[in-house]
Amino acid sequence: MIFTVAVDGPAAAGKGTISKRLAAELGLAHLDTGLLYRAVGARVLGGEEAAAAARGLVPADLDRPGLRQPAIADAASRVAALPEVRRALLEFQRAFARREGGAVLDGRDIGTVICPEAEAKLYVTASAEARAARRHAEQVAAGEAQPLEAVLAEVVARDARDTGRADAPMRAAADAVVIDTTDLGIEEAVARALEIVRGRL
Repeated sequence: MIFTVAVDGPAAAGKGTISKRLAAELGLAHLDTGLLYRAVGARVLGGEEAAAAARGLVPADLDRPGLRQPAIADAASRVAALPEVRRALLEFQRAFARREGGAVLDGRDIGTVICPEAEAKLYVTASAEARAARRHAEQVAAGEAQPLEAVLAEVVARDARDTGRADAPMRAAADAVVIDTTDLGIEEAVARALEIVRGRL
């Protein structure tokens, strides 16, 4: 069976958590495509040129410690705006998406660019304030919190970069189902996503 679930949306909306749960519940493979860009960003921060870092990416890069740190997240957003980086990672993502057994991919351009033929498409979003509060709570739990105002400013800046880039801007696919998690608990959001995807299986 080849069955692709594309889950797009901005940072901290819950798409990663929803995608992992979808994959686990439905027995599908899962790829957090943001990790690809974080891994490239980490290599760039280490001194590599962005396109070369993307072409040289190996699976072990996705297991590097610290890929969730704010500096790497910022670097990931910046390298993701580079067309040569996106081209280098395109085929890897497409091959994963169409693998036998089905797959869930989450990112920002899965349903629009990577897999426009995906059998199920979700766009998971939430208000910038709600997403900043979630990211801030994650930082507090990790003992590395910035002021909430600074986190909100980063969320807004990243949204502007991701939606405003010329190559593969973040947006909902025309045939995606939008799930707004601003006022949803995670179990409610997962249940809604499962209902949508099961209806397309």
